[in-house]
Amino acid sequence: MFYITEVQDYVRVAPKLFGLPTAEAIDKQLRETYTDYYDEELGKAVSVIAVLEVGEGVIIPGDGAAYYNARFKLLVWKPELQELVYGVIAEITNFGAFIDMGAMRGMIHIGQTMDDYVSLNLKTSSLLGKSSKRSLKQKDLCVARIVSLSHKAAEPKMGLTMRQPGLGKLEWLNEDKKKKEAEAKKLARVEEKVVKGKGGKKK
Repeated sequence: MFYITEVQDYVRVAPKLFGLPTAEAIDKQLRETYTDYYDEELGKAVSVIAVLEVGEGVIIPGDGAAYYNARFKLLVWKPELQELVYGVIAEITNFGAFIDMGAMRGMIHIGQTMDDYVSLNLKTSSLLGKSSKRSLKQKDLCVARIVSLSHKAAEPKMGLTMRQPGLGKLEWLNEDKKKKEAEAKKLARVEEKVVKGKGGKKK
């Protein structure tokens, strides 16, 4: 889930930024500090939205930087179990695929890519479904669900699935939608014929 959160912290402003107005220096430092920043409680920092308040600066002996007590707003993404995510396939491997969700990456095990027997096609660097003939390759746009989260590394390891209704490659979802619409129309025509047939019978 994406959140806008307010943070109060001491910001270490490097000497290279001393020539700028204080608020601008802090803004630049925050953008540098929070690039690729992740915290289990806070989530993944996506962007610094605004610096709200800046206190007096302090210089600590032995450190050439200045420290400011600042209050600022961050846009963060905190992944949650069962959350639906949208992303692009970044890498295909023999054990599955990695999906880039913008803020982070997650892994889809080969057995969770589609409801089919799946194998790796080395020639096309894609995952192929045996019965459905569906393929998954780099740059494919997909919808998946987070089914596991581990916080043992610097960034969480996310396990994803696409083996549930409404999940998978966008092309597959469009195909499924058209198929359901065609089946619904066919059923409606059959029902219409049955109703007309009943109405035309003589007592």
